[in-house]
Amino acid sequence: MESLLHMQWDDQFLLFLQENVRNDVLTPIMKFITHLGDKGLFWIITAIVLLFFKKTRPLGIMAGIGLVFSVLINNVLIKPNVGRIRPYEMIQGLQLLIEKQPDPSFPSGHSGASFAVGVVYLIKGPKKIGIPAIILAALIAFSRLYVGVHYPTDVIAGMITGTFCAIISMMIWKIIENKASVKVANALGIEGSSESADSKEEA
Repeated sequence: MESLLHMQWDDQFLLFLQENVRNDVLTPIMKFITHLGDKGLFWIITAIVLLFFKKTRPLGIMAGIGLVFSVLINNVLIKPNVGRIRPYEMIQGLQLLIEKQPDPSFPSGHSGASFAVGVVYLIKGPKKIGIPAIILAALIAFSRLYVGVHYPTDVIAGMITGTFCAIISMMIWKIIENKASVKVANALGIEGSSESADSKEEA
């Protein structure tokens, strides 16, 4: 599998970044951004905050579902079965800017988690949440290349699987909206649940 994934442009792109994009101003910024995605904690925190408010609770729930699927698909299913070696261990001359990573390279878990949440926020949330979220997701994905811990194909795969997880979460939420009882719907913050209850009482 490692040989099937290996593409020369993957190596060349990371070396291009190292030689032409890395600089003393950008490097600390990219390090900060990449650590925002560590263990998905930033996205977990945002989802938890959204759960506290009934109006944004559905958004938080969808983000949480997306994160769970991202972990299962990327970190549990794909990573250990592919077992791709990190680029800093394979590419001669590539300098690692952060600590070595303990798990395989493909796909990028940071990118997967970020897009699993960012896409949900973009599609289902208000613009003031969705646009900054998807921009941050893209920056986190790019930062994984900048610091030298992922190949471009790792990041692309993570973005694809993350988007897929976001779509799954929104589909699951649609089913919940349609099937939930009035009491459960009210607790979950589903819009129109109170109106539905009033209609049933009038009938």
